[in-house]
Amino acid sequence: MSEFDEDALSGGAPASVEAGYSPVQRSAPPAQRAVPLVAFHRRELDQILRLYGRMVASGEWRDYAIDHMKEKAVFSVFRRTSEMPLFRIEKVPKNARRQGAYAVIGAGGAILKRGSELAQVLKVFEKKRHLRLVDA
Repeated sequence: MSEFDEDALSGGAPASVEAGYSPVQRSAPPAQRAVPLVAFHRRELDQILRLYGRMVASGEWRDYAIDHMKEKAVFSVFRRTSEMPLFRIEKVPKNARRQGAYAVIGAGGAILKRGSELAQVLKVFEKKRHLRLVDA
């Protein structure tokens, strides 16, 4: 019978713990621990994918990518897969109290619209209806 079997029967701790030795820790080293990532919630993705569907149907967009990082989540829109993204829709919770958590960034890096509500930020993609004068 080993010392572990004896301790299990007696209800005590193993001899190594009683002698001041700590048991082997089972946690992962700091570099391998899961880092919390920022992600889009289901409702946010629903709004973004509805817009994406309309733009694909009109032939303006063809592909997308979603990136989840430590400080932000990014939905990138492409005209072709091998290009730089046309637009990036970013969620940065750290900026929620300052400029707003959501931003639409153009291909050149210019911030097109920023705000605290995704629906308002996505309005930058709505086409302006041009009014024409009709002769009566």
